[in-house]
Amino acid sequence: MQKINELKLAKELIRFPTVTPVDAGVMKFLEKKLKKLGFKTKLLEFKEKDFKPVKNLYARLGRKGPNFCYAGHLDVVPPGNIKDWTINPFKPSVKNNHLIGRGANDMKSSVAAFVSAVSNFLSKNEKFNGSISLLITGDEEGDAINGTKKVVEYLKKRKEKINFCLVGEPTNPNKLGEMIKIGRRGSLTGKLTIIGQQGHVAYPARANNPSTIIVNILKELKEIKFDKGSKDFQPTNLEVTRININNTADNVVPAIAEATFNIRFNNKHSSTSLKKKLNKIFRKITKKHKSKFKIEYRVSGEAFLTKPNKTTFMIQNVIKKITKMKPKLSTTGGTSDLRFIRTICPGLEFGLVGKTMHKVDEAVSLKDLKNLTKIYESILKNYFK
Repeated sequence: MQKINELKLAKELIRFPTVTPVDAGVMKFLEKKLKKLGFKTKLLEFKEKDFKPVKNLYARLGRKGPNFCYAGHLDVVPPGNIKDWTINPFKPSVKNNHLIGRGANDMKSSVAAFVSAVSNFLSKNEKFNGSISLLITGDEEGDAINGTKKVVEYLKKRKEKINFCLVGEPTNPNKLGEMIKIGRRGSLTGKLTIIGQQGHVAYPARANNPSTIIVNILKELKEIKFDKGSKDFQPTNLEVTRININNTADNVVPAIAEATFNIRFNNKHSSTSLKKKLNKIFRKITKKHKSKFKIEYRVSGEAFLTKPNKTTFMIQNVIKKITKMKPKLSTTGGTSDLRFIRTICPGLEFGLVGKTMHKVDEAVSLKDLKNLTKIYESILKNYFK
């Protein structure tokens, strides 16, 4: 059985400039690697109106027994100003025992570690009782419309059973072994438009200034005490991310004011319950000011919690054995693709240290990369005991 080196593969993957949703040939490259290990593969390209098409990969080895799935993404965020980097972000380099390149941390190195772990596992366990699968997307950093969400729908239609899923996102704040993610808060974005009446600033009674109304609304939104959090979750928080009054004259009361806000909410709420609460405020204040409002909502995901099971605790013990740290079971951070996968199976997230993700000179420690490969191999060994 061919063994795959995690560092070599990580470098190879980073060389593909896969800024969301560009594939740049990376899925076919990975597919060839997996086929050599014995995986049956399916390249899945999904298209939806108004969104760019995305290539995804589902690969499975074995058809019997429990199916352990690893999920990850090969798309990356833009590198920003390349002059700020010490290297070309798509020409990976090792410096001071760290691999530097866009995607080194989030999350091409994690994908490489898992593929290497599978090759190591298979070299010692050619006949094992079960299946190993990989669900790899090219649309995690973008709209997430034609990525994992669509792959999950495809798997449901195929009646493809997954028993447990490990998502390889960078979950550790400072050191490998600190944190496992067992859930995430939900994310709701609202774009609010207040429609007032244009007029002369010297005659405010003849106008209806939407900026006054939107300031009153945003003040009330910021004063909402949604909850105090829970044993598993941080408190819900609302942040105003944009305020826009597109007015070109200083002596004119504008007709329209806009604001965008985002709510990260725990499992004490749903996007539906939050929308009702917010709409009530919009109606109350606009009625008082004799104006109108429009609201557009976008839900990135609902809050969820995967109740820890024996696989969760096994993974926790494996990590502790290799890193000498017992990882905390956490729900902190942004959204991840586990929000889609959890509809078909339980799962958790564990990967690298996230300190440099999305930053200039994004990097992974070579020691962490080696240890993550050991952790992933040990998880497979214990899962298929």
